[in-house]
Amino acid sequence: MIDAMFKRTGIAALALTLITILFPPTPATAQEDPPELEFPEGWEVRFDQEGSSMDDVYLVTMLPGLHITTGPRLIAYHPDSIASGDFRIESETFLFDPEGRREAFGFFIGGSDLQGPDQRYTYFLLREGGEFLVKSRSGTATPVVQDWTAHPAIVSYATKPADDNTAKNVLALEADGDELRFYVNGEQVWSGPRGDLATDGVFGLRVNHRLDLHVTSIMSGALN
Repeated sequence: MIDAMFKRTGIAALALTLITILFPPTPATAQEDPPELEFPEGWEVRFDQEGSSMDDVYLVTMLPGLHITTGPRLIAYHPDSIASGDFRIESETFLFDPEGRREAFGFFIGGSDLQGPDQRYTYFLLREGGEFLVKSRSGTATPVVQDWTAHPAIVSYATKPADDNTAKNVLALEADGDELRFYVNGEQVWSGPRGDLATDGVFGLRVNHRLDLHVTSIMSGALN
């Protein structure tokens, strides 16, 4: 059942700052654009492509979490959501039927100048087919840190349990000293040096085009 899928995992002990967002009771309601649901207060969006419009995006608060259906590729974030030093970011995401598209979704860290010409951040993504990617952005440049790599910990829509309506993945990133570690569903899938990557700053969501997602939470907390 959908409601059972969104029970919290045992991460409360991290004393994390929770940005709660939401999920509808059934997949059908996610498509109906209910008029009572509103854009998450204080959040901002930036599109990859100039000229893109919020008319092509459905982004609303649905307890417990946020529902987003894209159009164009974008990042979405609250400017007060900031992580620095040694920290952990965690996000629980439910992917609705991508209809065969292998578009990416996940989160970013280290955001700065996010509405300006010198936007900068590092992002960690999954896509259908069980692969992950690590990239960075500086202005218009998006160099690859770790190219698309398959890992069995990633749940695809095509390989999810038959009685589930969505593919659930829990993404996490730990910045610990000079090391970054990326986890999916509790398994480490990548590690690498912090180096010159953008890590301290705003964190938020990154979603490529034509995806239907529910994000129950995205949160940060200091590593002990």
